[in-house]
Amino acid sequence: ITKGEVVGFLGPNGAGKTTTMRVLTCFLPQSEGVVEVAGFDNKKDSINIRRNIGYLPENAPVYTDMLVIEYLDFLTQIRKITGFQKLKRLNEIINICSLEKVVYRPIGQLSKGFKQRVGIAQSIIHNPDILILDEPTSGLDPNQIVEIRELIKKLGQEKTVILSTHILQEVQAMCNRVVIINEGKIVADGKAEELVKFSKGETIIHSIIKGPKDEIVNKLKMFSEVREINVEYLGENTNRFNIAIATENDISEDIFGLAVSNNWRLKELYKEKISLEDIFRQLTT
Repeated sequence: ITKGEVVGFLGPNGAGKTTTMRVLTCFLPQSEGVVEVAGFDNKKDSINIRRNIGYLPENAPVYTDMLVIEYLDFLTQIRKITGFQKLKRLNEIINICSLEKVVYRPIGQLSKGFKQRVGIAQSIIHNPDILILDEPTSGLDPNQIVEIRELIKKLGQEKTVILSTHILQEVQAMCNRVVIINEGKIVADGKAEELVKFSKGETIIHSIIKGPKDEIVNKLKMFSEVREINVEYLGENTNRFNIAIATENDISEDIFGLAVSNNWRLKELYKEKISLEDIFRQLTT
């Protein structure tokens, strides 16, 4: 994973996502193999790895009895940021994470969204090159989710970000690469659109046509791109045809032309792309 990539790390429960993140952050040692982060071996030079990463576990590691500013100041001491640099970095972090309204409030009194912002603040206070975020929007309301997504996208412009999540829309909104694991094995790796492209049953065309069902099915099957047709009867000699296309070719215009030339009444025609959720299910079930 290179600089400037925001990687969505996906997998069903028990696939090994959190374990992998704990190994990358030197929280757990791997049982075999070699792990390198920022050019350092995690078994030989874990201190330098910790200097180069920011880690946000699923539950933000914050001291709820401290004021936000006290906690951030405490973190600068741990990270040995002193003098003018300390004041400058505190101001930057408060601004980046939009904590101005709560900076003098106890962390325990904050909403889940602001606690999560404080958690992200602790992960970036030392300006690391690599961010590892485990379920960063878990438990947030829709407005908070959008705010955290925007923050992560902004951070991803200059850092390497590995993001674990169960929310597939989140991956499509934030990530420029997707890695899916199942039972500890990588089963897919690439851009979301590439995974869609190479998945089976790539496109479904939905069409509602009034006309002779068997004749319509037979003529639709004449298109070489058609892999499968499912028919749903809607009444009054009208059927919904769900047409699975095995290639990227869009034959919607051809279906329209076929309906016109045969005097069928075309009531609906649209193309549905397979979703990342469909791909996830294909690869992990």
